[in-house]
Amino acid sequence: MEAIDAADRAGQLTGDSAANLKAWLQREAVAEYRDRLQQLIRQEDWATLDGMFWTAIPFGTGGRRGPMGEMGPATINERTIAESAHGMACYLRASGVSSGGSVVIAHDTRNNSPEFARIAATTFAAHGLKVWLFPSHRATPVLSFAVRELQCDIGVMISASHNPPADNGFKAYWSNGGQVIPPHDKGIIGFVEQAEEIPVADLEACVQDGRIVCPAESLDEKYTQHVVALSEAPARKISAVFTPLHGVGETSVYAVIQAAGFTGVEIFEPHRSADGNFPNVPGHLPNPENLAVFDPVIDWVKSTGHAAELILASDPDADRLGVQVRAADGSFHSLSGNQVGALITDYLFRRRKETGRFSADDYVVETLVTTPLTRAVAERHGARCFHELLVGFKYIAQTMEEQGTEHFVFGTEESIGFLAGDYCRDKDASVCALYILELASLLKEEGRTLLDALNDLHEVCGYHCEGQKSIYCEGPTGKGRIDRLMATLREQPPRELAGIRFQEVADYRDGRRTALNDSGEVTEIAQPRGDLLIFRSDPQAAVRLQIATRPSGTEPKIKFYFFCQSDAESGDVEQARRQGDEAMLSCQQALMVWAEQQLAE
Repeated sequence: MEAIDAADRAGQLTGDSAANLKAWLQREAVAEYRDRLQQLIRQEDWATLDGMFWTAIPFGTGGRRGPMGEMGPATINERTIAESAHGMACYLRASGVSSGGSVVIAHDTRNNSPEFARIAATTFAAHGLKVWLFPSHRATPVLSFAVRELQCDIGVMISASHNPPADNGFKAYWSNGGQVIPPHDKGIIGFVEQAEEIPVADLEACVQDGRIVCPAESLDEKYTQHVVALSEAPARKISAVFTPLHGVGETSVYAVIQAAGFTGVEIFEPHRSADGNFPNVPGHLPNPENLAVFDPVIDWVKSTGHAAELILASDPDADRLGVQVRAADGSFHSLSGNQVGALITDYLFRRRKETGRFSADDYVVETLVTTPLTRAVAERHGARCFHELLVGFKYIAQTMEEQGTEHFVFGTEESIGFLAGDYCRDKDASVCALYILELASLLKEEGRTLLDALNDLHEVCGYHCEGQKSIYCEGPTGKGRIDRLMATLREQPPRELAGIRFQEVADYRDGRRTALNDSGEVTEIAQPRGDLLIFRSDPQAAVRLQIATRPSGTEPKIKFYFFCQSDAESGDVEQARRQGDEAMLSCQQALMVWAEQQLAE
């Protein structure tokens, strides 16, 4: 203990490292790690110890995600996975499932994901639950579908989504197939934080006596059939390339593409292999929002003379989809998640009207940080749009449960997450691929592209542009810096940026909307509640700006979302585009300078 105290005083340990190390040396529940800890202490390997113990990865409202490590509360490891499963099982019992119960578990292609899935499975089995364990990697939406199809009480997905190769995570699902929401999230968190002794079971014995079983192969086929059945048009003549970025996308997205009859779509071979190191992805960062992931595909398309009109990319657990469109000059243009969502929203409403299925009760769902264009499209069609939602697709799933799915048309969020239909309750790259390929095929028959369709929306709904900026604050002091910046934004908010004056700020944590003028008038926001601020300029101005900011729930950063609307007077979209793009870019630059200054003080 003296060595730990000395290292702490010398600044070789940061955050909660000293306290966590002492606790792990004394707790019997983690006694198996004691010898290794003492060895590292004797070697004075404080850097390694600090990385494993400086904090405890929180079991947040959807689970845990972070860097993998040998041990310690600051990393994803065998212990943190086991206590996460243990906490879910304990809460399930406390919620009224006194005996029995069932859980289905899936994992992606990340390093250690299969082993973590097995640890979760044996932990649940030791608690007396029947466990369905997929024998190989599957997509997150397939896990959501399986929870519903197998009528399980809970589900778990081992994945860190689009994070770097060093990371992994534990996503928690409830019986409706959606990620856990209040009160279940808080209840699970309480049991996870109290975890000490965790019951264990032998995997082979559990398999032999039927406590752990594999879902039937027909379940994958049913999932594919459910997605394909959502097809809105028979058009299939389109050439495209799909990359799974070394993830699970071939098992879901590409399976749907093939089953739907898109014979002109091929898979990008250098990204096809299931590999948690993501070896052929630039920077090994498998995030379709990072446009660099498309560079190898674009280079290959151009060098081979491939006729691809679209390039699609799913993230490692295939719940999100990025889209690139070839323009008339042969160059490829990225469509943001906001733009894809608005295009599909318009497509689905038009198809419903053309086939006589439209109802004024039809609705779409988006979050508070998703483009206002989607709402404008829905309203133009005479439909409803639920948009006062916090960030997270689980809130879109919650709205589906509350409103019923008979008139649910589409769910969309800016981070390239989309859903249609009733088959699952999480975002799915497969259904997005189905619709974007159909829409592109129909437009091709008219000699047009997705870019033309987007321009049409801007003509009738006004020009909309969006952007994001993030400031990373890593390490033990990172959270404190993020908290201080959020506090400054609340207490001393910028009232003007790049010549654009803000009229109000909406604080969804405190439920207050405050006028940023001399009156300072405050009105109440009924719902929802979360750590989110939204600044809005004059809604009557020709160019209107909105900025949303929040701490990331999965990464050490604060995120800023920019939305600009510019009226297309007399249908002049180009002029509106110039005005909107210039205003948003200037505001982004000004806010980043302001934020960096606040952090430097």
